[in-house]
Amino acid sequence: MKVISVILALLLSSVAAAAETRPVVVELFTSQGCSSCPPADKLLGELAQRGNVIALGYHITYWDGAQWHDPLSLREATERQQAYDETLTRGQIYTPQMVIEGTEDVVGSERSLVLAALDKAKPVAAASVTFAPDRRSVTIGAGAAPAGAGVLLARYVLRRATEVKGGENAGHAAVDVNAVTSLKMIGEWAGKAESLPIEPPRDGEGLALLVQSPDGRFLGAASIEGPATSPPQAPRA
Repeated sequence: MKVISVILALLLSSVAAAAETRPVVVELFTSQGCSSCPPADKLLGELAQRGNVIALGYHITYWDGAQWHDPLSLREATERQQAYDETLTRGQIYTPQMVIEGTEDVVGSERSLVLAALDKAKPVAAASVTFAPDRRSVTIGAGAAPAGAGVLLARYVLRRATEVKGGENAGHAAVDVNAVTSLKMIGEWAGKAESLPIEPPRDGEGLALLVQSPDGRFLGAASIEGPATSPPQAPRA
């Protein structure tokens, strides 16, 4: 009986540990107007294929100019990078910048640095995140929440190819993976379980739900791809 109890305890411990894990959140700040960004864009595309990574591409606006306006540039992307500047770069905003788990940044084209940062990342899910089967709501589980934890919803296009006709990358084809097209703060997480309504992702789109502490740490994260009418896909959570 004692042996059975020990085995059962180990199994329950393993299940609990699995429930507390989640994908690593990787955010790339990039632009089609930046000549040093394509290698970082390609690396993000590779990371997006990993089942244990939520890879998001944020196209900032300050590279936009008369020669080329990035069609994926987003004011919210620039604002998000500026917010990270307060805790990470301290006035040294740059592209391509890759932020891992909201707490470490590296040059996004430096493969060895990016992979080393990924290896060091230890994501823990203080808040479980689960999408409903119909993709019309998402549930955040109960847990210990720091004051001011926010809930962000990122909508992104899975893949887009663009013929760049001006600027530093003129004449080249830009291939962007998981480029964020909408980023919204949809609430706060105070530690109680709650369900939030969402618009399901359309064909060729993905959604990522991020629960983030004011200090940048991610407390929970999951992503899912559309369309809702396609065979169910397992969320990355």
